[in-house]
Amino acid sequence: MKNKVALIIGAGDAIGSAIARKFSQRGLTVCLTRRNEEKLQPLIDEITATGADAFGFACDARKEDATESLFSNIEENIGEIDVVVFNVGANVPMGILETDSRKFFKIWEMACFAGFLNGREAARYMTKRKRGTILFTGATASVRGSAGFAAFASAKHGLRALAQSMARELGPKNIHVAHIVIDAAVDTQWIKDNLPTYEQRKAVDGIVKPDDLATNYVTLYDQPRNAWTFELDIRPWDEKW
Repeated sequence: MKNKVALIIGAGDAIGSAIARKFSQRGLTVCLTRRNEEKLQPLIDEITATGADAFGFACDARKEDATESLFSNIEENIGEIDVVVFNVGANVPMGILETDSRKFFKIWEMACFAGFLNGREAARYMTKRKRGTILFTGATASVRGSAGFAAFASAKHGLRALAQSMARELGPKNIHVAHIVIDAAVDTQWIKDNLPTYEQRKAVDGIVKPDDLATNYVTLYDQPRNAWTFELDIRPWDEKW
């Protein structure tokens, strides 16, 4: 499977990096993107040290030209993109009175519009091969809006609707589209620094571990098409619904 590529859009230090590691272990070449390419180097070094192949790219997922060039470059020079994970984060809390139009638009660009660009580009290549997987990372805000998260929730709701429509259109073309709702705190540096009950919750498995979360992405990729999952809701055992 060395000629097959897993493209992780938004390979951050926690969830995105864990997903990249899992797909690498699965036997795929991994291609990783962030706006700052230098931040990808430690992960690339870690993966290549195992004998696997990993490549990093600086790419603003909101830019159409950059997205088209990214996919073209990978397809021509690295391998066939068999799975795309859209994992761009835009979780910026702000009250509605403090949300100006520029901030709202930027959050929508990051969490929704960029998902459209990358999902569409993936579909262009996958439909020609009549196979592929496109996975979108969602959040609590994908299914319910909370106070102080109007911009983020509207964008995440939009991303979920995009994924639903793509799944119905592309499923008959043998392309698996799925949406992962992460309705919980994930063990990231931000959660560690800002969640007062972090240590207590982590001690009782009340915080989602990135590596365990990432296993679900590979599971979706491996599903037979007679039993595809569209939406996967992930939470620890004690998370409130």
